[in-house]
Amino acid sequence: MPAESLLQLNDARVSFGGVRALDGVSVQIDEGELVALMGPNGAGKSTVLKAIFGLVPMTAGEVRWHGETIEPEPRAMVERGIAFVPQGRRVFGRLSVRENLELGGLIIRDKHLIESRIKEILNLFPSLKPKLNQPGGTLSGGQQQMLTVARGLMADPKVLLLDEPSLGLAPLVVKEVFALIREINERRRTAIMVVEHNIKSILDIAHRAYVLERGKIVLTGAAADLRRTGQLEKVFVGEPIND
Repeated sequence: MPAESLLQLNDARVSFGGVRALDGVSVQIDEGELVALMGPNGAGKSTVLKAIFGLVPMTAGEVRWHGETIEPEPRAMVERGIAFVPQGRRVFGRLSVRENLELGGLIIRDKHLIESRIKEILNLFPSLKPKLNQPGGTLSGGQQQMLTVARGLMADPKVLLLDEPSLGLAPLVVKEVFALIREINERRRTAIMVVEHNIKSILDIAHRAYVLERGKIVLTGAAADLRRTGQLEKVFVGEPIND
């Protein structure tokens, strides 16, 4: 039985100050999938996630959830089961790790369920356990990235949108982050759409990938297939892909 299509962005157009950031972009993620969004700087990758989550207005296009057209708005998206983790390790620096996690579960009314989720999350992120009462701002860069992902998982999302999770991290930490992304996808069956500049690492774990250039999808397919072609390299060095 084919996997159910969970989330779709259809024919999205987004402009900033007269510059078209997205020009008819369509992407989708199915149940249990790990999908990569790649492309050179300025290609529109992060804008795709923000358009899906309702953080940037679209001049055209639609978002579909389980096949139904919805109005993307951040709180409503979280309530539907979609979480967004922005780039830049945006933790609440003065709040403790625990308080950061509790904020991720803001839509949960049951205090016992919040505690249960924190315990479950700390099993996935054991390095955060001894830091639970420390201010988030005192953590290392890698631990802060772990905390932002952990906070995104508190509401037990069906889809996790990750924006550049390896940005600015040391190579060893990057390896740990990608292992964790794979584990979340495989163990929790969370569908993940991730914007990532680290091509090799993301293609090693992704099922499918979209490649953007100047606000358009120029390549798409199984991650393993894209690795075998020379097309991907052409996009990143600025060569035309139809040579």
